[in-house]
Amino acid sequence: MGLFDRFRRAPRMRRPARDAARTGSTTVRASVKADEEHLTAFVTSRRGVEGFVEPRTAVSDVTLLLVAHDGEWTRRRVPSVQWAHQFANRHQVPSYDAAVVGVPQRMRDYNRRRKAGDA
Repeated sequence: MGLFDRFRRAPRMRRPARDAARTGSTTVRASVKADEEHLTAFVTSRRGVEGFVEPRTAVSDVTLLLVAHDGEWTRRRVPSVQWAHQFANRHQVPSYDAAVVGVPQRMRDYNRRRKAGDA
């Protein structure tokens, strides 16, 4: 073995975690009970909440985006699109497919106000 042979070897690839969901070439974290609890707390503590179900992408699993009347929002992973719509129905929150309708303008306005306040 020569002096520089160790640098010519291909690097070893790490295996993904066994409990993580696998989609394409990326590993994404699956939803957990804490995600559901956070969504429930958001829905019950704010008024005028609407749900936007975001489809799976190469980077993340299915997510549920909740937007309150003033534009405050939260996003968490959920087990499936069907689960997200059922969650919204249980909490009497209208739900939409974000890929079809997009996200509301009030959310973008809220983000702009927060950014202007931080600057």
